[in-house]
Amino acid sequence: MQEMRGAPAGAFDFYVLALSWSPGFCEADARGSERRQCEEGSGLGFVVHGLWPQSERGYPTFCEPPGRFVPRTVLDRFEGLFPDPNLARYQWRKHGTCSGLGPAEYFSLVRKARELVRIPDSLTLLKADSQVMPIEIERAFAGANPGLRPEMMAVSCGRRVFQEIRICLDRDLRGFRQCPEVDRDGCRAGAIAVPAPR
Repeated sequence: MQEMRGAPAGAFDFYVLALSWSPGFCEADARGSERRQCEEGSGLGFVVHGLWPQSERGYPTFCEPPGRFVPRTVLDRFEGLFPDPNLARYQWRKHGTCSGLGPAEYFSLVRKARELVRIPDSLTLLKADSQVMPIEIERAFAGANPGLRPEMMAVSCGRRVFQEIRICLDRDLRGFRQCPEVDRDGCRAGAIAVPAPR
């Protein structure tokens, strides 16, 4: 997918809600130990990575006007939405500025998007490392979320480890939607490791 850096704010077609699977993200990320979500004993499973404006082809980033910062009061109001305030700030700069909204409105939309998605019990109750096919994760999410189908999401993996689920939502967050480019960009590995929360 092509990144369209510096695109005009508000010029996009739909949103992608990215939910990181903390154990897999931390295992595959060389700097994982520096991140709050990767602290030993955190027990974190899925966390919000971001809500990304997306176009049918490509995605806008770091939109104009550049450099608007997130006020401390906004970060405080949405504490816990992201696993780390630095990630919240970065997601605002890279993706939130493309929404056409201010920081408070954008983070409110992130919260609404997160509340729309139910995490499958098979993943919230995971107690031991496992191996699955990426389509099995997509089917689990489809089973837990009426109206969501595999072609409306993509599993992201690195080094054959499950890292993230990316779910496509209408621009108004009224429901899920097809997103062929996002779907094609998903994990094409065979079985992938799903490490359990620690």
